Amino acid sequence: MSHEETASGIVDAHHHVWDLSVRDQDWISGPELAPLRRDFTLAHLEPEARAAGVTATVLVQTITVPQETPEFLALAANSDLVAGVVGWTDLTAPDVADHLAGLRAGLGGAYLVGIRHQVQGEPDPRWLVRPDVLRGLTAVAEAGLVYDLVVKPHQLKAAAEAASRLPDLTFVLDHLGKPPIVYGTLEPWAEDVRRFAALPNTVGKLSGLVTEADWGSWTMQDLQPYADTVLDAFGPDRLMFGSDWPVCRLAADYTQVIAVARQLTARLTPAERHQVFTGTAARTYGLTVTGSPGPPQEAPCA
Repeated sequence: MSHEETASGIVDAHHHVWDLSVRDQDWISGPELAPLRRDFTLAHLEPEARAAGVTATVLVQTITVPQETPEFLALAANSDLVAGVVGWTDLTAPDVADHLAGLRAGLGGAYLVGIRHQVQGEPDPRWLVRPDVLRGLTAVAEAGLVYDLVVKPHQLKAAAEAASRLPDLTFVLDHLGKPPIVYGTLEPWAEDVRRFAALPNTVGKLSGLVTEADWGSWTMQDLQPYADTVLDAFGPDRLMFGSDWPVCRLAADYTQVIAVARQLTARLTPAERHQVFTGTAARTYGLTVTGSPGPPQEAPCA
């Protein structure tokens, strides 16, 4: 895959955009999510990302409609910030391989690096290992793409089973499987995430932690045990940073999320931090990036 080389800086491996005049985001409902019920576009993201030292991003799907992914690919083709797109297609469709080929052949198709489905919303906890889903995931692997997993803790066992059945497909665990930080409990999430991470074709995404904690009162002490668990389970060579912007804004702004990630990884060497903030995303998604994120900084939070 060919992408323009980005300048030295951080890779934000997970963010979203949406324009409510183009399409509703029906998952944004209720008073708690009201701050997200507005447009969040690349024009809104770019100044925040640039100010934080981010020079490349991965744009990730938000809803399960086929029109969104071609739109995202077109955005990437006209952006010097977006280096890759994780899109959506119906994995259970008999012609899923043709759909993937069509996306690759369209405008910005070279920026398609992965596929994701809202597995967290599937009522079947073993949805990922259904025969039709496994067939679709095989097509994703054959297309040279990776698969992003957005799952809840009770779905981690099926995620590990799917990854073990499909060793040629790289599975990226978004938001670390949504650990129950708000409840302060590690198990059984920690055991299940270790089982998933023990497979060589798995990668973790250090993203979404602040919104799994108490949005108004989280502390670094709340987050650190979960970050330590995945640092030990995946290692820095299989862990990547993602902001989860703009969803992160429910609990922290963009600069704060990056500062938090730096503090959570402060025990790493500079070379290891480079993997978390740049190298792992570049390898996993086939991006061409250079540079280092620099030394850790103190997080502006309690």
